[in-house]
Amino acid sequence: MRILLGVAAGIAAYKSALLLRLFTEAGHDVRVVPTRASLEFVGRATWEALSGHPVTVDVFDDVPSVEHVKLGREAELVVVAPATADLLARAASGRCDDLLTAALLTVRCPVLVAPAMHTEMWLHPATQANVATLRARGIHVLEPAVGRLTGPDTGPGRLPDPEDIARAALALVAPQDLAGRHIVISAGGTREPIDPVRFLGNRSSGHQGYALARAAARRGAQVTVVAANVALPDPHGVEVRRVETTAELAEAVRAAAVTADVVVMAAAVADFRPDEPAATKIKKVGDGAPTIRLTQTEDVLAGLVATRRPGQVVVGFAAETGDADGDVQAHGAAKARRKGADLLVVNPVGVGVGFGDVPNEVTLLDAAGHVVATGAGAKDEVAELVLDQVVARLVRP
Repeated sequence: MRILLGVAAGIAAYKSALLLRLFTEAGHDVRVVPTRASLEFVGRATWEALSGHPVTVDVFDDVPSVEHVKLGREAELVVVAPATADLLARAASGRCDDLLTAALLTVRCPVLVAPAMHTEMWLHPATQANVATLRARGIHVLEPAVGRLTGPDTGPGRLPDPEDIARAALALVAPQDLAGRHIVISAGGTREPIDPVRFLGNRSSGHQGYALARAAARRGAQVTVVAANVALPDPHGVEVRRVETTAELAEAVRAAAVTADVVVMAAAVADFRPDEPAATKIKKVGDGAPTIRLTQTEDVLAGLVATRRPGQVVVGFAAETGDADGDVQAHGAAKARRKGADLLVVNPVGVGVGFGDVPNEVTLLDAAGHVVATGAGAKDEVAELVLDQVVARLVRP
């Protein structure tokens, strides 16, 4: 998605660099348009380095392309953060004396404005009137946060955290087709103890599961994440329940699934666990090595499929490498028929492939093993693809 990020001249402009990073890491193409005065707080080089685009502030910087019209026409979402009292006043009165305010007059997409200023300025009748005017025109104006401002004073006027701004902005363009739905998503990789120090584990980081959680929340869902050994920040507005082993994950998912409309098993669940974990650390003695007997773990996905309620959608994941008996798709199709989930998301994995903060490539299969969709890209993009297929299978209330 093409996002126009406007930055006005406030000390909170440094937070907008973090906001820009959130957008770009989610796969969005962001053009930054700062006001000239805002460059006193964060320089042009920072915006260009983080966005990958040149940065201009004046309508005369690129006359042949008519930049202010081009920016407005191309933008699919506009976010202004921070928006100072001066910026609010100029936007409300329709002034266009720099590139940002001129572009604001040409946009036809959703616009989110995040004010930041001292409390007295925010509460002044002139500022409140300008905010009311902008809201009456359909512009979404966030309420500023309450907290420490520049200097020793505190109160309303603080720029909300970048995560909160990003969530509010993306919600303006996200379909709300999961509103009123409860979605349970497992993420990460389970660990099975060998002794108090060691464990059997896998390379799953939880990135794809957390991307699904963020996307579902943007689309209006109540989201519960069962996180197995995930070291990522919790998605905003999402309940996270932490587990370690497959048994703990199975119990947590079953409990959450009682009220769920959708269950997505994105976690990499161990197929085996040590039969008898040692009570103390296993020592290295001589040249030999201990023999560790393994026992199969519970098939969590199959259990969810067998006990699902009418109308409940169950989605599984199959991380495959392919071998002498078949390629990734062949193994995925066999697993789809064996498990019987409504959807099975099949993806190739390995060192540097699939696991971690890397692009993903997936094929979505139905319960019969037939391909219903394919996709590749950032994990947030893959998450949207999966949820599109989930929505198509939900029974309308």
